[in-house]
Amino acid sequence: MAVESAPELAGTPILILKEGTTRSRGREAQHANITAARIIAETVKSSLGPKGMDKMLVDSFG
Repeated sequence: MAVESAPELAGTPILILKEGTTRSRGREAQHANITAARIIAETVKSSLGPKGMDKMLVDSFG
């Protein structure tokens, strides 16, 4: 049995965000993404290579 999606939602993104969330555009969004990528890279860099250590990323709920 095939499941069909609702045609009125085809191609429409569904966003689930906290109340009060703002959207960034242009250079501001680009800067935020680069900063986030650098933070993640700094966090996982010691897990790379032959003597890498495993990492577990957790949120505030554990």
